[in-house]
Amino acid sequence: MARIELAHVTTWITRAAEERPADLAKAVAERAGCGMAKARSLVRQLVDLGWLQASREGRKTRHVPGRLRQIVMRYPLAGLNEDLPWARDFAPHFEMPKNVRQMMQHAFTELLNNAIDHSEGQFVTVSMRQTPAHLQLLVSDDGRGLFDKIREGFEIDDPAMAMLELSKGRLTSAPDRHTGRGLYFTSRLADVFDLHANTVAFQHREWDARSWKQGRAMRQQGSAIYLAIALDTARTLDEVMRSASLDAQGYGIDRTTLPLRLITSEDVALESRAQARRVAARLTEFKQAELDFSGIDHIGQGFADELFRVFGRNQTAVQLLVRNASPRVNAMIDLARAA
Repeated sequence: MARIELAHVTTWITRAAEERPADLAKAVAERAGCGMAKARSLVRQLVDLGWLQASREGRKTRHVPGRLRQIVMRYPLAGLNEDLPWARDFAPHFEMPKNVRQMMQHAFTELLNNAIDHSEGQFVTVSMRQTPAHLQLLVSDDGRGLFDKIREGFEIDDPAMAMLELSKGRLTSAPDRHTGRGLYFTSRLADVFDLHANTVAFQHREWDARSWKQGRAMRQQGSAIYLAIALDTARTLDEVMRSASLDAQGYGIDRTTLPLRLITSEDVALESRAQARRVAARLTEFKQAELDFSGIDHIGQGFADELFRVFGRNQTAVQLLVRNASPRVNAMIDLARAA
């Protein structure tokens, strides 16, 4: 008999426990293709690990989902509607506070809709897992990959520059159907957010003031987005959706933050006017732009002059705010503005 991987069993045990609580060991034997003795052993292990809870009813034992839960589903993208998988296959099987449920539903449907409308793939796999501390979601498709899509639609070859544009908000390859709000707000709902596509990866941590940074990529076709929301978070969907408005009252994206460290490395500093023009792209769509210089100790005169004098002189629509700049960076910015 082939070895049964416990990690595989956990992908379907939550639903099995809900469907057959009175004879779960038999259900496991049928699904795993093993004997009853092995099935009972698996069920005991899952109880010990927290995937199941056992209770006695007379001489019989009933099993229900435990603190750990997981559902994994694979769907053909053709004809898929993003609301049905949430309502039918996922939401009924998890326990979470109301604010987390609202945020996760928003993230779930936005990410699934992105796969449907943009990936140009054939299938999407959705996995949701609940731990004692977090609700986790992974949505992965077999399409062309997010950064390849941006490269074609916006002529941005550098994935880091593409990620900078995504982090601004309002970036969409289908403006007739989308506003570019989905991925922008979904990343801000989560405590942990990882985006993998085209052999590169970027991550966002709610507690990290440096915002976006590069991560270690998953080697797979298409795009994969993972997020986790703490079950005890005080954040609400409404609060996050209002966070980009200047007065925190409306739902518009009036302000944006640019993590400039994204487009630097040991070999590449912020030196050129061309870099500054790419940073300034689309900023006139906002009323306020925060330029975050965390982790950057130097910028070139050309970059500073192009962004803070030339761009600043030619537009009045957006207010440029400098954040986390070192003394050397501030000195170069002051020189450009004084000119």
